[in-house]
Amino acid sequence: MSQNELSETRLTLPQVKKVLESIGEENLDQFQRRTLDYVSKFAKIEPEKAEELVAIFVKEYDLDEVEAVQIVNCMPETVDELRVFLAGGRKIIEAQKLEKIVSILNENRILK
Repeated sequence: MSQNELSETRLTLPQVKKVLESIGEENLDQFQRRTLDYVSKFAKIEPEKAEELVAIFVKEYDLDEVEAVQIVNCMPETVDELRVFLAGGRKIIEAQKLEKIVSILNENRILK
């Protein structure tokens, strides 16, 4: 009996959009089309930039990958909004770091 190896990769909304678009809308099932519609409406930055921001937040700001992905998905505009995503954590992050994270998000935000 062979064991299947499973791995899990957390994707941001822009990354999900890129994957679904690469498949082609005509090849998507109903659930995938609904997902594509959702991510098209709510993805706020380009997929490459989203991946880069997650990496920065994990390495430089010591955030968990889950926290970083959610922050990039929602792109909070203020420190107070950002704190919502970090409220469940056990670590305290300095206000200066939070302000810098918001600044980075604002620099990378796509205006619609």
